Amino acid sequence: MRHDQGRMPWAALRSGAVAIALAAMVSMPGVSRADESGISFWLPGLYGSLAATPGTPGWSVAAIYYHTSVNASGAAAASREFQAGRFSPTVNLNLNLALSGQADLMFIAPTYTFATPVLGGQLSATLASVYGRNSASIAGTLTAMVGPLVVTRDGFLGDALVSYGDLYPTLKLKWNNGVHNYMVYAAGDIPVGDYNPSRLANIGIGHGAIDLGGGYTYLNPATGTEFSSVGGFTYNLKNPDTQYQSGIDFHFDWGVSQFLSKQVFVGFVGYAYQQITDDFGQPAVLGGFRSRVLGIGPQLGYIFPIGSNQAFLGLKGYGEFNAANRPSGWNTWLTFSISEAVPASAVTPTRHKVSK
Repeated sequence: MRHDQGRMPWAALRSGAVAIALAAMVSMPGVSRADESGISFWLPGLYGSLAATPGTPGWSVAAIYYHTSVNASGAAAASREFQAGRFSPTVNLNLNLALSGQADLMFIAPTYTFATPVLGGQLSATLASVYGRNSASIAGTLTAMVGPLVVTRDGFLGDALVSYGDLYPTLKLKWNNGVHNYMVYAAGDIPVGDYNPSRLANIGIGHGAIDLGGGYTYLNPATGTEFSSVGGFTYNLKNPDTQYQSGIDFHFDWGVSQFLSKQVFVGFVGYAYQQITDDFGQPAVLGGFRSRVLGIGPQLGYIFPIGSNQAFLGLKGYGEFNAANRPSGWNTWLTFSISEAVPASAVTPTRHKVSK
């Protein structure tokens, strides 16, 4: 099959970039992050550069290795004690605690992109899964007061787990109009992962979630300039084991890049995460337990052929800051994806010629 060699790297790049976000609804399980016990469905940083560009019709798959190391104190640490059942939610606490967490996870995200346009755009469906190791530990002093009684606990609690996580279905619809690309998506959490409310470390999050959002990518092949942004909201269902319901979360991911050639790009990525409503069912001492964090870091991407297919290899990292009610630290992503090559006859959705 003949291909347009002039356009191929850019078309392949779109496919590889799509693979960066194939696992876009995969959450960061286990390590304390936000909401109930500091754990959120949405993993900030999943979307980045080229998030809204259409991909190649057919099957593609992305494998993402994710490593994170975080720390927290105060309420974010005490919330893990509450979930694990170490303390009653009715006692008064002096939250002199430090929480540490580390995770090494592998996300696998197969995607099928439909060739037939839907509403003038390109529809794709993803079902992502995760497997890996998560660990969490709490150290310090916790003073509990019940009336005239005062109990002080000074020591260390640790937990680690190697197991599987939840399933994360995602539907995306994308449109292209020259250098402008648009996207809407709907995603969710199917809570089938390894979860136990009495553990400090989990892979599953213990409850379902629904996430809706949209994004935009500016990609100019003539200059090699690219900018992407994706925003969305997460509605969390009640945890049936704890009767705890996390509040609504807002997240915003972005990426900017410059292509040094039609196969290599460099740039920066970042995210903002803010919980906008209070949790329900949390201990009173935690208050609304609304979480917040910002992150920023560098990125590097490379597109290359593998036989008759196209592949993408990307590396990016984030340093977190300005966190509230959740740990912060750093995380790195190594992404490898492979997709079908773009045929010369492929039709780009909603790219219409206008004649007068």
